[in-house]
Amino acid sequence: MFDITIWIVIGILTIWLLYQKIVANKGIHTITTEELKQMLVNKKYQFIDVRIPSEFSRNHIEGFKNIPLSQLSQRMNEVLPEHEVFVICQSGMRSAKACQLLKKTGFDHVTNIKGGIGSYRG
Repeated sequence: MFDITIWIVIGILTIWLLYQKIVANKGIHTITTEELKQMLVNKKYQFIDVRIPSEFSRNHIEGFKNIPLSQLSQRMNEVLPEHEVFVICQSGMRSAKACQLLKKTGFDHVTNIKGGIGSYRG
């Protein structure tokens, strides 16, 4: 009986995690850093770097505004919901969380930059 209960719990957790992953990323686009280079010339787009200020000051892409992930909720008024938002971090993990937060807050056009600044070759 104990073995069956464990497998049922593991199965339910697995299904729940997969569901959360699919639903959480629904409506969030993903591009590579190579694709980003083409987007940087468009002034209608917004570019947000969610790394901490010390990371941003060491290395950043011109045109990106630094709004650390930990401050994004409080500084949401600095991001225009009617313009597409491109979000970057060091590797793509924090920016994915930022994209989820933006989508949850009502932003329709959100794009995560896969690989982050670590894969950017400007």
